Amino acid sequence: MSQVVLTATAPLRRPVVRQVARALCGWALVALAACSGDKPPPTPLEAVTPRIAGKQVWNVSVGAPMRSGSVVITRTPQGERFVIAAQDGSISVVDPAGGELRERFDAGAKLSAGVGSDGRYVAVVTQDNELITLEAGKQRWRVRLGSRVVSAPLVAGERVFVQGVDRVVEAFDVLDGRKLWSLARPGEPLALAQRGVMQVYKDTLLVGVGPRLVGVDPLLGTVRSETVLAAPRGTNEVERLADLVGPAARVGDAVCARAFQATVACVNAERNSLLWQRNVGGYEGVAADADYLFAGDASDRVSAWKRASGDPVWTMEKLRYRGLSSPVVAGTTVVFGDSEGYLHFLSRDKGETMLRLPTDGSAIVAPLVRSGQTLLAVTAKGNAYAFRPE
Repeated sequence: MSQVVLTATAPLRRPVVRQVARALCGWALVALAACSGDKPPPTPLEAVTPRIAGKQVWNVSVGAPMRSGSVVITRTPQGERFVIAAQDGSISVVDPAGGELRERFDAGAKLSAGVGSDGRYVAVVTQDNELITLEAGKQRWRVRLGSRVVSAPLVAGERVFVQGVDRVVEAFDVLDGRKLWSLARPGEPLALAQRGVMQVYKDTLLVGVGPRLVGVDPLLGTVRSETVLAAPRGTNEVERLADLVGPAARVGDAVCARAFQATVACVNAERNSLLWQRNVGGYEGVAADADYLFAGDASDRVSAWKRASGDPVWTMEKLRYRGLSSPVVAGTTVVFGDSEGYLHFLSRDKGETMLRLPTDGSAIVAPLVRSGQTLLAVTAKGNAYAFRPE
């Protein structure tokens, strides 16, 4: 589980600050359990007899990873590529099939957010709040942003979209860096400094703004729709924090996401309507396929729900307190990484362990991604491991 950080989006009155501070002292023991000696120890792993074949097919060293979005999959004329960003500003472009390093270049500064790419342009955000866009490994432009950014930029439709921790969404021309529009929506005074939700649905930009999934016209920056995935509850700003956490999952017209420490939910993005929601505490993103939605909760209890209705399918507790990553669906399995570098391949329909594969013993720190049959995991030691279940 990645470290959870809060940031203020507006000044807080002094009594509220004290109230939030008191709440944070208790809440942090839960949210930062992966970094705390007070949490229960990880559940010991049982011996596993593999029920499916699978193996590591390659690995490359990529440098200290960006926890909030180290990897993006992009399509080029030569096929799909993994684009992997490191904290020091280095960017690696890797062929999923054989692990060949096709390109490696440098943004020239340490990064605060992960990487976005459309196959031609690559965008990153530095620790100095500069948005940098590169083409063919060379800087095309850079602009200074007004807020810290922790979510990876999105490059699409000849635009670069970014969202700051103040929840403001901005669009820039991919060719020259001109700001095209800025959108600010009202929200809670605290925001979560963790990867959020920002993706494309047909001709609409979908952005998580607090607990709401907002549909935005990417050309004009105007709001087309707004769907609430969670109703913030609690007596103070920390308890009410329910920002949408990425990665979200899209299957057809359905988009499913987690609201931090509150719910998992699915919406129909075409009709702008909530399909269902379930009260499930947790901090990491979700994965889905045509039949099921998968997620872990705050104690790493893993569950599956029917994607169309939200009816529970199964729950598995054998990985509790193991610091699970966001999952990814791979064939007949759903895969989670853990804080000891293991990948756990669970059956989609029952949650049974089908296969377990190791990496380098350090935590899986970025969301797992998949290109075709190749699954990529990035570890805290800065290694990218590719696996292929069979």
